Amino acid sequence: MATVSTLILRSMRLTGEKARGATLDSTEQVECLTELNTFLDSWNLERLMCFTITENTLALTASTESYSIGTGGALNMTRPVKIVDPCFVRDASGYDTPVELISLETYGGIVDKNSGFTVPTRMYYDAGFSATSTGTLFLYPSPSGSLTLHINSWTQLGSFSTLTQTVAFPPGYQLAIESNFAMHLAAGLVEPSAALIKMARDSKAAIKGVNLPEPVMRLDAGVASYRYGNILTGP
Repeated sequence: MATVSTLILRSMRLTGEKARGATLDSTEQVECLTELNTFLDSWNLERLMCFTITENTLALTASTESYSIGTGGALNMTRPVKIVDPCFVRDASGYDTPVELISLETYGGIVDKNSGFTVPTRMYYDAGFSATSTGTLFLYPSPSGSLTLHINSWTQLGSFSTLTQTVAFPPGYQLAIESNFAMHLAAGLVEPSAALIKMARDSKAAIKGVNLPEPVMRLDAGVASYRYGNILTGP
C-alpha cells in the first residue's frame, strides 16, 4: 500500500515533472496535498465515482420534525452530498415504513407541517452548506416516539491530512486517482501525453462501469396490461 506522498510523486512522474526516486520539496508538500484534497473533493459530486452507499440511523424525538445532519449535528456524520432511496422509519416492533424523498417545493406546499404525531412518510433534505458543515432533515408528518430513521447517502472519498497517511481505496481507484490527478496537475503547465490521457480516461471509466446502479425496468400501467402477456414469458 502506498502513502499519500508516493501517490503524488507517481502522478508527477506521469506528467514528467518528477523522475523516479525524486522527492517533494517543502513547498510541493504543502501545495500538492492541498491540490490532491481539492481534486478528490470534486469526485464526491459524481455518483459513479461513489463506491458504496452508507446507511446511517437517527433516533427520532416525538413532535420534532427537523434535525441537523453533519459533523456535530443530531445525526453526527459527514454532511451528505446526496441522500438516496431507500430511506425508511423503523418502529419499536421492527416494522419499516418507506420515506419518500421530496423537493423543497413539495415540502413548502404542505400546509400543516406539525400535524399529528405519527410515522413520517416524507423527507426533505436541505444540504445547505454552512460554517459548521451541517444540513437539515425535515420530516412529515411529525414523528411519534420510539421511531428510528434510516437514511442512505453517497459515501465520500474523504481527504488526507498528512503526506504519510496510507492510501486505502477499493480496487482500481489508486490508478484512476494517480492518472487523473496527473491530468489535474498538468493543467496550464504541460501538455499531457496521449498515453496519460488514455490511462486517465480508461481507469475512470472502469470504475464507473462497476459503480453503475443496476437498471430497473418499468412499464406504464396501460402498456403492462394482461392483454400483452408477461414480459419474461411472452403472450
